[in-house]
Amino acid sequence: MSVLVVYRELEDGRRYADALELVGGDPLLAEATAGLSLGAAGGLLLTGGSDVNPALYHEMAQPETDTPDDERDAVEGHLIDEALTRGLPVFAICRGMQILNAHLGGTLTQHLATTAFHRRRTEDRGLPAHAVAIAPGTLLATIAGTSEWQVNSRHHQAVARLAPGLSACARSEDDQTIEAVEMPGRRFVLAVQWHPEDQALRDPEQRKLFQSFVNAL
Repeated sequence: MSVLVVYRELEDGRRYADALELVGGDPLLAEATAGLSLGAAGGLLLTGGSDVNPALYHEMAQPETDTPDDERDAVEGHLIDEALTRGLPVFAICRGMQILNAHLGGTLTQHLATTAFHRRRTEDRGLPAHAVAIAPGTLLATIAGTSEWQVNSRHHQAVARLAPGLSACARSEDDQTIEAVEMPGRRFVLAVQWHPEDQALRDPEQRKLFQSFVNAL
């Protein structure tokens, strides 16, 4: 069964598709444009990208926040609703985690005081940047099989107030920034703040995220 991979830049979207194909997934790449729907896809993967418009959570944009991409916000919000209504698996990465939380009624920190810690820019995007502590008894803990992961990082925003229905399942060990959220009671709704698509090609631990997503289809 195919997975709809939503992107803004095709080259960027390809990296997520490669990670899915590595574990036997069937990615269906689609640009975030008006009218997009899940169609026959059996799951939704929301990818990284520019900042979510703060208007979605009733805030004014701060100077550090990107110019909004309202079309993408709206398209991804529609796809989230469609996937949840149909009970389909959802895997959201970086911006994907932020739009999931904002669309469902949560808020974001527009610019972390610890941005230098979280926005690690290296030539090798798969290099670990910091550790995350994984909450026991969560879907993520079941997938990881451990209480700590070393993850890469290149974000300056993060979940502030959790949306109703979402729960935090991992936090940065240094500043307690929420690094992953999930929706208990659902087959598979999981979001991570780091970029496992950059680690999965050589890190079997991060590959588990994509494998578990594909297995849930």
